[in-house]
Amino acid sequence: MEIERTFVYIKPDGVKRRLIGEVISRFEKKGLNLIGLKMIRMSRKTAEELYKEHIGKDFYEPLVKFITSGPVVLMVLEGPRAVEAVRQIVGDTDAVKAIPGSIRGDFALSVRENVVHASDSLESAEREMRIFFEDDEIIQN
Repeated sequence: MEIERTFVYIKPDGVKRRLIGEVISRFEKKGLNLIGLKMIRMSRKTAEELYKEHIGKDFYEPLVKFITSGPVVLMVLEGPRAVEAVRQIVGDTDAVKAIPGSIRGDFALSVRENVVHASDSLESAEREMRIFFEDDEIIQN
């Protein structure tokens, strides 16, 4: 089975609510390897780069404002079918629709303030990892 890498970050609401350990634990319990980790306060410029496909949409400005409102925890995870596995653990983007047992199903009530962001494809994961991590910041197993 091919090993994949994916990008996840804990949003300001998850950091503020002290869910960092809980979120990371869920990925590790699934069997995913944490190979990149850092905490930052995302700049507006970086948030704009991350969410550039949403420019002009009605939720774009509130999203950028929220994402830059506090620290975030950035992660690169690795494992078999990592993108799909992470998306399952994270749950539906609409937290009210997310199943219990998923991160969003257990800890969120909103589409925007839903604790975590997870890449939706290998291509997105690669692009998003490159925004935040240099090659030497990712552990090579």
